[in-house]
Amino acid sequence: MTHVNPDPEPERTTGLEPGGGVQPGETPPAESSMPEAGPRETHSTARGWGKAPLTLILVLVVLIAAFFLAYALTLIF
Repeated sequence: MTHVNPDPEPERTTGLEPGGGVQPGETPPAESSMPEAGPRETHSTARGWGKAPLTLILVLVVLIAAFFLAYALTLIF
């Protein structure tokens, strides 16, 4: 793996003052990406929700909705 220097080269970058500063009104050079930032992931771990957690969440939502519906009906009658 080769190392890529993320800093701009002052000799080839326009608009830089001596010492690497940017003149007022100039846009600073873009930040380069760092390919050595982390390991390459070749597999996808996210495959959506599992059936059991999704079923439990849906059952819980239905139970809560039924409770509030029953509570509202007892207040009306």
